[in-house]
Amino acid sequence: MSEIPILALIPAWNEVTRIGPIVEASRAHLPVLVVDDGSHDDTAAVAEAAGAIVVCHPRNQGKGVALMTGFAWALERSYKAVLTLDADGQHDPADIPRFLAAYQAGVGDLIIGRRDFSQMPFPRNYSNLLGSWLLSLVLRTRIYDNQSGYRIYSRRFLDMLDLTATGFELEVEVIVQAVCEGIHIGWVDIRTIYGIGEVSYFHPVKDSARFLGMVWHAWRQRSSVLGT
Repeated sequence: MSEIPILALIPAWNEVTRIGPIVEASRAHLPVLVVDDGSHDDTAAVAEAAGAIVVCHPRNQGKGVALMTGFAWALERSYKAVLTLDADGQHDPADIPRFLAAYQAGVGDLIIGRRDFSQMPFPRNYSNLLGSWLLSLVLRTRIYDNQSGYRIYSRRFLDMLDLTATGFELEVEVIVQAVCEGIHIGWVDIRTIYGIGEVSYFHPVKDSARFLGMVWHAWRQRSSVLGT
């Protein structure tokens, strides 16, 4: 395990078939907190049996809320940084050392895993490429992967965050706040894993509308910061 007090945070909802191996592999590098976001299955019990500390929401509130619960838990216990990864198997815990090396090298207070969009199935490849391009245009900063949830947040950055989003769009809100606050964003190449039989909780219409709303908000924030 890393000697630096960094916590691996895994938000999970109904991931009983996948959470165990992910926790076990992640624990080879870091202590693990799983925030069970109101699962109807045995996600919490399996995660705990695999060695994770588990915090449970009584009902499903969204990935954003689960992340905020984990951030608050880590800050209360004086962790220096939080590494987030998903519970659905799309993030390989074997990539954790890449994040730790980048963090120790001072690459940034927010370090994001960069996926290879060419390895994604259609239409996710185009939607991710378009979303990253659009956010880059609005923020006037190159954003290579706006939706990757595989990240390290420094304590300094977590203390600055004022998050409001409850769903997947929280990860876009984080990038917007980082850019507007002058936080340097680092990037780490990670494996791009698909075709594992996962169930997607992304709702194309609702979540796309939320993303566009976040982009509009980002444009207004960035314009305010730049005085234009």
